[in-house]
Amino acid sequence: MTSDLRLGVNVDHVATIRNARGGGHPDPVRAARAAADAGADSIVAHLREDRRHISDDDLQRLIAAIDIPLTLEMAATDEMLGIALQHAPHAVCIVPERREERTTEGGLDVVSGHNHLKRFVDELGDRGAIVSMFIEPDDAQLDASRSIGAPAVEIHVGAYCDAVVAGEHDRAENHLARIVAAAEYGAGIGLKVHAGHGITFETVGPVAAIPQIEELNIGHFIIGEAIFGGLDSSIRRMRSLMDTARAEAIA
Repeated sequence: MTSDLRLGVNVDHVATIRNARGGGHPDPVRAARAAADAGADSIVAHLREDRRHISDDDLQRLIAAIDIPLTLEMAATDEMLGIALQHAPHAVCIVPERREERTTEGGLDVVSGHNHLKRFVDELGDRGAIVSMFIEPDDAQLDASRSIGAPAVEIHVGAYCDAVVAGEHDRAENHLARIVAAAEYGAGIGLKVHAGHGITFETVGPVAAIPQIEELNIGHFIIGEAIFGGLDSSIRRMRSLMDTARAEAIA
């Protein structure tokens, strides 16, 4: 159980907007600096195999330009492993990736990928990276993550968030209960527990209130809200909501 809750801001979709037209604007590095100024504890960037948003140059510039930790999201491929080993980010989150998907759909199957994924955990860990597995809230996946030596997991909370947005209260409560149970179980077996995917102003409170969760990683919603109120305002509001929920949960 921890009173501190970190916020990682994903800047991928700043690059998505830039890439829609080409050129250099808006710049994800500028967004990362602004996020740090607004209270982000870390920056998250997903270097996809098809380079649909963050580019190799973006990654290099982010590492050089920001003073807060960088988490690299990546697929478990030899190409991405080589890039991560070269740049040595503070943390690496291994995610499933399919070229035809719009965004990451569901969690990684660590159980079936055990032998393949262990090599990534070992090599990245030797370079000093904190390696996490992006997984569904499932005990078997938590056990498998621990067994390959991953120090952390990021629980996929998208199904809960989608149910809230759809107004499906019972389904949302069921998904939230699974997240709570997974966070408790994961922390109990020694894993650092993070959460992410689909979190909004409306859904952040119940997730932030789970005392075993140490970090929330949020991107698309924050960048989308920045269109209406600015990036600084979007991050500060998210930060306030999650901090309030955590403080009330442990009071």
